Amino acid sequence: MALNIPADLRRPHIESVALSIIVAGYLTAVNNATFWHRSQELLPTGALLALVAGIFCLLTALCISISVKYATKPLFIFLIMVSATASWFIDEFGTIIDVEMLQSALDTTNAEAGHLISFGFIRHVALYGILPSLLIIWVKIEHRSLWSKVKHNSVFIFPALIAAVTLFMLNASTFTSLGREHREWIATLNPVMPIGNAVKLGIRSSKNQNIIVQPLGTDAKIANNTSGTRKPRLTIVVAGETARAESFSLGSYKKNTNPELAGQDITYFSDTSSCGTITAVSLPCMFSVYPRSDYSHEKGLATENLLDVLKHASVRVEWWDNNTGHKGIADRVTNTALSTSDNSKYCKNGECLDGIFLDKLDTWLPDVKQDTVLVLHQLGSHGPAYYLRYPEEYRRFTPDCQSAEFSKCSREEILNAYDNTIAYTDHIISSVINKLKDKQDVLDTSLIYMSDHGESVGEFGLYLHGAPYFVAPSQQTQVPYVLWLGKDAKTTINPDCLAKEAVEPQSHDKLFHTVLGLMEVKTQVYSPALDTLSSCRIKMTDPMLVQTYEPQATK
Repeated sequence: MALNIPADLRRPHIESVALSIIVAGYLTAVNNATFWHRSQELLPTGALLALVAGIFCLLTALCISISVKYATKPLFIFLIMVSATASWFIDEFGTIIDVEMLQSALDTTNAEAGHLISFGFIRHVALYGILPSLLIIWVKIEHRSLWSKVKHNSVFIFPALIAAVTLFMLNASTFTSLGREHREWIATLNPVMPIGNAVKLGIRSSKNQNIIVQPLGTDAKIANNTSGTRKPRLTIVVAGETARAESFSLGSYKKNTNPELAGQDITYFSDTSSCGTITAVSLPCMFSVYPRSDYSHEKGLATENLLDVLKHASVRVEWWDNNTGHKGIADRVTNTALSTSDNSKYCKNGECLDGIFLDKLDTWLPDVKQDTVLVLHQLGSHGPAYYLRYPEEYRRFTPDCQSAEFSKCSREEILNAYDNTIAYTDHIISSVINKLKDKQDVLDTSLIYMSDHGESVGEFGLYLHGAPYFVAPSQQTQVPYVLWLGKDAKTTINPDCLAKEAVEPQSHDKLFHTVLGLMEVKTQVYSPALDTLSSCRIKMTDPMLVQTYEPQATK
């Protein structure tokens, strides 16, 4: 005769405090490989043991504190799933999940997100997140009555907090000095830092809802704008994506990644620094009046940008986007999203090759009849699916990684795939220059190419980008900067001076003012000191107003 055992008795029973301690131990040990590896490198044995015990005690106090009836399982599962997800990116790519990285994740397209959700990611999350979560769902948690639970839990919470504080105080000098010197170390503590930064992002986003954009450069006008006496000026700004200076053979890279640009009469600025290491920061900063030292996300949102100033000067302004969007830069000008195009020649699965720009230019250029600035925002070298950023004929460096999961490829294969994206970008920029050359009889043409940030391809164990600027390697902060001047624009520039300027330090700070200078826009917000070409101009049709511009601080 079969025993009719109630289903409830077949499930393991566990007291809430015991489960809290187990979850705290799991969070401390299992999904923090990068943090503990770095801790082992930095700390002496005694301080390392104190750190392990201190963090365990803090997480124990936290878990016991939130082990409230009906909320325990959801909260524990949330902590475990966050830690499992974050640990994949931290351990696999060396990613630091700060506020800007989270903002970038929110901005990403479905196609880009799909490249990150690889089989390896799914396997990792299933093993380290879903499996322990299922175990938590399975067990039956025994809870005490409210008052009894408060008294019982306090017996564990307060001693755990006292132990943690004591351990940290005894090693305060060591932890403080190393924490200041190696801020990236603390930033990898999982899931504490990802959750904390998500809260910061939520607070920032809430505050940003009330920001009112302040006008900028409303006095802007074209210098000596006598109708019919000159050709319309056209400047194309190519906003590159994830291209690093280290991989441009126009510099000193050993692979020939720039064969087409090498044949053009361009100026390559060999020492150019970015404003950030992630598109959500660098792109708005590039087009902002604020230099990197003074730029903030809030200021960028609260102040009009380069495109607005050009519009105030009656310049025709357009933004074509083949990436994750213009980040608010082109809110007040004509903007076109090409990544949603149904052009089967270039587009597949919600993404398009940058060659789509070239076909569109062929039909657009004949209609340019007035002073115009066009921004082309590339997909460029955005990872990890480098192999999808270039067509077959640009597989110049092989073997190249044909996967978005780097663990399936050698570093050489990953680097070859990345270098192929640079070679394709070289083709795109050179092709745009050729199209501008063909219009020199009717237009005064010029082109600026500047990447938003660089990329790590295995250096120091890092991949992709987004490291906080204070610890970011040069691969993520040094970017290519290319200038091409048409035959009319060249007559105003001293070539010897420009050659000397090419080896001087440049930065994203220069884009705003250099474009205004090329378009001969007269405004109080223009700064000759931040115009790459200012010191090399032979003549100007009208002197620029030189005043110090101090935008009102964002409240």
